[in-house]
Amino acid sequence: MTTVDPTPAPAVRLRELVFGAAFAGAVRAAARLGVADALGDAPAAPKELAASVKTEAQPLKRLLRALSAHGIFEETADGRFAHTEMSRLLREDTPGSLRYIALWCTEPWTWEAWPRLDEAVRTGKHVFHDLYGKEFFDYLNNDAPESAHVFDRAMTTSSRQSARDIAEFLDLEGVSSIADIGGGQGLVLASLLEKHPEVHGTLLDLPSVVANADSRLREGGPLAARAQVVGGDCRRNIPVEADLYIIKNILEWDDESTRRTLRNVIAAARPGARVVVIENLVDDSLSMKFTTAMDLLLLLNVGGGKHTMQSMTERMEQSGLQVGDIRQVNGFLHAFDSTVPA
Repeated sequence: MTTVDPTPAPAVRLRELVFGAAFAGAVRAAARLGVADALGDAPAAPKELAASVKTEAQPLKRLLRALSAHGIFEETADGRFAHTEMSRLLREDTPGSLRYIALWCTEPWTWEAWPRLDEAVRTGKHVFHDLYGKEFFDYLNNDAPESAHVFDRAMTTSSRQSARDIAEFLDLEGVSSIADIGGGQGLVLASLLEKHPEVHGTLLDLPSVVANADSRLREGGPLAARAQVVGGDCRRNIPVEADLYIIKNILEWDDESTRRTLRNVIAAARPGARVVVIENLVDDSLSMKFTTAMDLLLLLNVGGGKHTMQSMTERMEQSGLQVGDIRQVNGFLHAFDSTVPA
């Protein structure tokens, strides 16, 4: 059975870190092969699993051993492999599955971009255009359909998990209308409308995004009578008036577009309206190892970045919002509650 020292010496830990690409690649391989889906509740031998996922048994055993060293699967005393809590998260049918998140963070373009991190740090600019001759989302939508599909599934998975937490977290006393700005498919809005049957809501995002809005919000859906779906770019204009504006994880581009989006909200809102900004932070967070890595990935692909609590507060105040409570929604998200001044 593979055992792992919970407190490795610094030299050992550094060696592990510089081989991080190998471990990320191993997770990607397991996700693409569907190993977690093939493994049932009982431990299985590599040969048995290899037949299910159509691989060679010995290389699969080597892959599983490497993953087991990190707590993803577990090798038993008789050489079989069993599920762990982490390996189950790679199954498609697990509630809260991270399969598509794992695939998204290891898409082919990431392997081209990471070696140029020193260049991005030196210049402060993203490297994506130099690599592919176009901006990130242009490349994704026009040249990499499989990667775009993975991105959509990953974002949907992430939003679905956080939407329930946000619906439980937000106090909507005195709120009769909500605008979810840059809200993607509208999972947060749908969760809030389901919990608060007296509230109406508007989803605003790019036309290509809201074309795939959650079916609950679209015509014929159970929430359609209380929902409006609007195509538009929040960095240009926000044609929505509401009691509460929600802006979740979209203020990650350059500072000017962040300020422009916030000012557009203020221009659209009536005095006293609430604006709740929900973000992953790179400080004061239980998930700093993940969010700081995502911060670097944003630097590489779009030139953006995650915020600290201070930088997010400053951007909101500079835009004219009056920031009040800042509270943790879950282990990944903080909510900045603010109001539009008179």
